[in-house]
Amino acid sequence: MSVAHYFETMDYGPAPESDAEARAWLSKHDRGFRHFIGGQWVNGKSHFDTLEPATAKVLAKLSQGSNSDIDAAVKAARKAQAGWAKLGGHGRARYLYALARLIQRHARLFAVIESLDNGKTIRETRDLDVPLAARHFYYHAGWAQLQETEFADYQPVGVVGQVIPWNFPFLMFAWKVAPALALGNTVVLKPAEFTSLSALFFAELAEQAGLPPGVLNIVTGDGDTGAALVKHKDVDKIAFTGSTEVGRLIRKETAGTGKSLTLELGGKSPYIVFDDADIDGAIEGLVDAIWFNQGQVCCAGSRLLVQEGIAEDFIARLKARMAKLRVGSPLDKAVDMGAIVDKVQLERISALVKQGIAEGAQCYQSPGAATDKGFFYPPTLLTNVHPASTVAREEIFGPVLVTMTFRTPDEAVMLANNTRYGLAASVWSETIGLALDIAPKLQAGVVWVNSTNLFDASAGFGGYRESGFGREGGREGAYEYLKLKAWAKRKARPASKPLPAAKAKADAGLPMIDRTAKLFIGGKQARPDGNYSRPVLSPKGEILGEVGEGNRKDIRNAVAAARGAEAWSKATAHNRAQILYYIAENLSGRRAEFAGRVAAMTGSRMAAAQAEVDAAIKRLFTYGAWADKFEGDIHTPPLRGLALALKEPIGVAGIVCPDEAPLLGFISLVAPLIAMGNRVVAVPSERHPLAATDFYTVLETSDVPAGVVNIVTGDRLSLTKTLAEHDDVDALWVFGSDKASAEAERLSSSNLKRTLVDHGLATDWFDPAQAEGPVFLRQATQVKNVWIPYGE
Repeated sequence: MSVAHYFETMDYGPAPESDAEARAWLSKHDRGFRHFIGGQWVNGKSHFDTLEPATAKVLAKLSQGSNSDIDAAVKAARKAQAGWAKLGGHGRARYLYALARLIQRHARLFAVIESLDNGKTIRETRDLDVPLAARHFYYHAGWAQLQETEFADYQPVGVVGQVIPWNFPFLMFAWKVAPALALGNTVVLKPAEFTSLSALFFAELAEQAGLPPGVLNIVTGDGDTGAALVKHKDVDKIAFTGSTEVGRLIRKETAGTGKSLTLELGGKSPYIVFDDADIDGAIEGLVDAIWFNQGQVCCAGSRLLVQEGIAEDFIARLKARMAKLRVGSPLDKAVDMGAIVDKVQLERISALVKQGIAEGAQCYQSPGAATDKGFFYPPTLLTNVHPASTVAREEIFGPVLVTMTFRTPDEAVMLANNTRYGLAASVWSETIGLALDIAPKLQAGVVWVNSTNLFDASAGFGGYRESGFGREGGREGAYEYLKLKAWAKRKARPASKPLPAAKAKADAGLPMIDRTAKLFIGGKQARPDGNYSRPVLSPKGEILGEVGEGNRKDIRNAVAAARGAEAWSKATAHNRAQILYYIAENLSGRRAEFAGRVAAMTGSRMAAAQAEVDAAIKRLFTYGAWADKFEGDIHTPPLRGLALALKEPIGVAGIVCPDEAPLLGFISLVAPLIAMGNRVVAVPSERHPLAATDFYTVLETSDVPAGVVNIVTGDRLSLTKTLAEHDDVDALWVFGSDKASAEAERLSSSNLKRTLVDHGLATDWFDPAQAEGPVFLRQATQVKNVWIPYGE
């Protein structure tokens, strides 16, 4: 072909990347690999093949991790953890810096290994995955250096078990390992069964760098290996990235174990295009949103929502752009899309597309994308898709885009949020005011404005709802690998002494007017649905009063009232602060009355009861002060733009309160949640509930909107179960017993609600280090990063 021909046709010629060095590395190991445990290479008792997706040929043999391999790795990590933590922040920073430099020096080899093993294009591994992995090690070397000042009240979690997916093998490795090691933890990591090679290559480099034995351990294998890691009793934390279905199983498995847990799960992210958008720019962004990494991206923009007025033109231009996409060898630098990771995934994608067509969707696929070898699937567009169809609801995890239209911004938000997921979203509009109005309304952990798939180590990444909880990256991600020193000192709550039998009061003339404290739902006192009540006794068995016996129906009513009080979440922080101060003011006016109530229920002396009321007033002031000061951040990643880290309320939170400090404990849990804009359904102390039922008379006179605080008295365990099972509850805090904590975590897996539990450990509610401040505020909020590029 002549030069003139190429100028005339603009055809791409092949631009292959050499794989000679990667093949030589494989040959050096005789294409067989072992586990990396305690600084040694340990052969597995059995092995399995890993394939090259572009050719479907065997690439290497990997060791299948067994229970004994996991046990050896955890023991090595436990043995190394104390010394690694004592090394200090500067010592760990030097190691992370060395690892970052090694990644950069071997960047090309990492990129080729990743493309061979995963099937993604060399352009993606070379230009995104590997540089961003190095960035994570550099960035977290900084947190290691600053740990002693920036996280002075925290200590490492301990031994961390990490399970990573196959779609970004090395990048996910860096996201997980860098913060864990930086902050003094040791790691046992299980790479994805399909894509373990880059992690094993990194282990070789870590060995070269002199990383102490046991600090990083890598055990390869299938799902059974990951399950063994999750179940191991000596693991302090599990960090998992993968499917929502597996994440739900992990939530159940870790329930009641005391393990910390972060889950980054699936998504069905909306890509919203308004009629004033730069259409060509939005189409180029869409190519990156859904066909990047063959669509095997948890935050892929897989649902196109385009405004009706431009929909026809937009789809026509999109099809024209799809016709130019090139599918082929991942090592060809002129290729846009590589291979699907495995035949199993390829078959799943194909089956879901066929189901979408059967349900009425119209299918368009890029021409000329077929290949006679390997696991390839063409870029695919499904139009005429309805919001309830399977392909609009289920994560396909492939190069398949579904499209729908909208008329108004409100309709766009409704369609975007019409999913059980909440990982990411993109908004395209030349009217920046419109884009920034829409972004906070989207239930997603990341929102890109006029952009997509922007990532950086400084900006936390993670989801809402069934896309998981916890963040990776940034300061918010660092906290996931730390635990509060004050909480680490907590001891098991002593068993409560049984109350004596109820005593009838001596005859004192006319009987008292009977009063049973009601529930408090939607701003009104309400009789319990079952019309049952329970007596409240003093330590001497004297009947102090009765409270309603709340049941499942009462919880449903309370959750509905809380959901209806959404305006509280939209109120200004200044307004919420004023109301918290007003609650404190009204409580202080009734100090003697509440102190008397606390003394009667608990048997404490009056001075101690007054101290509890005073501490409760002070705590309300504390959260009134924090309400307009626990604010977001502005990240400045290395690109022309910024990321706004917004701290948003979680939504409706259930609270189950402990028996100790019945007024102070109740307020210590309610106040941070409502200060941040959440609405709560609170179950007071089962033994001493009258402090909370008296408190709702304070709420009634303090301008607290109806539904913001709802109080349901009754049996702690049964009400905990009901709150945990309720799919319209977004978070659940349980303090009081290890059994209730375990039930809360296990049953919350239904909708993967966020939980904060004490596992039966007693909190000193009078100690600010244990019982107030940012540790509770972080649990009461979720971070949304809104990415805003600037410039033309």
